[in-house]
Amino acid sequence: MILTREQKDDLQTILRSHKSEQRLFLRASIIWQLFEKKCPVDKVARNLQVSVKTVRKWECRFMEQGIAGLNDLPRIGAPPKFLVEQRCEIIAIACDRPENYGFEGDARWTLNTLTKTVNKQIDNLEMSRSSVHRTLTEVDLKPHRINMWLHSAGPEFKEKVNDVVALYNEPPPEAVVLCVDEKTGMQAIERKYETKGPQPGKSGKYEHSYIRHGTQSLFSAFNTQTGHVTAWCNKTRKSDDLLVFMEMVAGEYRENEKIIIIWDNLNTHHDGPAKRWTEFNEKHGNRFEFHYTPVHASWVNQVELFFSILQKRCLKHGNFRSVEELKTKVMSFIRRWNEKEGHPFNWTFRGYPLQSQKKEVA
Repeated sequence: MILTREQKDDLQTILRSHKSEQRLFLRASIIWQLFEKKCPVDKVARNLQVSVKTVRKWECRFMEQGIAGLNDLPRIGAPPKFLVEQRCEIIAIACDRPENYGFEGDARWTLNTLTKTVNKQIDNLEMSRSSVHRTLTEVDLKPHRINMWLHSAGPEFKEKVNDVVALYNEPPPEAVVLCVDEKTGMQAIERKYETKGPQPGKSGKYEHSYIRHGTQSLFSAFNTQTGHVTAWCNKTRKSDDLLVFMEMVAGEYRENEKIIIIWDNLNTHHDGPAKRWTEFNEKHGNRFEFHYTPVHASWVNQVELFFSILQKRCLKHGNFRSVEELKTKVMSFIRRWNEKEGHPFNWTFRGYPLQSQKKEVA
C-alpha cells in the first residue's frame, strides 16, 4: 500500500504535535514505519517495543478505514446503575425546600444533606455524593445557589415607568426635569495605613482597617437635560432638611421656569398631614410638578447613576480624616463635575408598551 499525500500530511500532523495522545502517536508511528519506511512487521514491533499482533492489528485497521481507523472504536460501556425515574426524583427533591424533609432551619441544600435525603426518600436507591453531584450537573441544577431579586408590588408599575421615561426622552418645552434623591450614610472613613498606588503588573492596595469619624447625607438634584447637579451635604435628612434643599433648587432656576421633580416614594417626599409640598408649591407659584417612581424601581431615577459615579470615584477608596473633609471632597467632586465633566446620560430604555390605553371603537 502506498500512502497518499493527504494520509502523509495527517500522519505527520499527529507525529509532530506536542498535544497528540500517546496511544494515537504510537499507532501513527506504526503506520509510518510500515508504509513510508517500508519496514517489516517484526522490525516495527522491535523499534516501537510492541507485539507483532499489535502492529498487524493497526495495519489492518488502517488499510480498511484509513486515518479514521487509528481512533478507538465506540464502546457500549456498563449499563446505567440508576433508573431515569430515580434521577428525576432526585431533581424534584433538589428543587424543593430542605425543611420539607426534616431539616428545620435549613434555607438551602448542601450536597451532603441532599445525598442523605435522596437515599432515604427514594426506594431501592443507594447513591454516592459524587453521583448526586453528577445528576445535578447533567441538568445544570445548582440548588445551593440563591440569587436575590426584587419584585415591585406597586399598582400601575408599567404606566408609572412610562410616565417617567417619557419625561426623559421628550421633556416638555420650557420645563426643567430634575431627578431628586438622598444618598444617606456616606461614611467618613480614615484608613489606618496609607493606601499604596498601582505599579506595572501590580494593583493598588488599601488597608482594610479603618477609623469611623461619622456620616453625612447628600441631597442631590440631577438635571436630565444638562447633567448639572445641585447638591447639599447635611448631617440629617429629615423633612425640614429636604425643604431647605428644595428651596436651594428653586433658587437655581428662573422664577417663571417650570420644574418637574422625579423622586421615589419616601414618606418625606409626600405631603403628609402637614401638606408640606402643597404649601411649598404654592409659595413658588405652583411651578413645581411632582412625579413618583414605582415602588422598588430606583433604577428609573437617573440621579442613581450619578450616585454610582460618585461612589466609585470619590467614596469607595477615599480617605477622610473627618466629616468636614468628607463633605469638602464630595462637594469638590460635584463642583468639578458641573464645571468640566457634567453631561446628560444617554437613556436607552424607552419604557414599556402602554397597557392602559384602550383602542377606540369606530
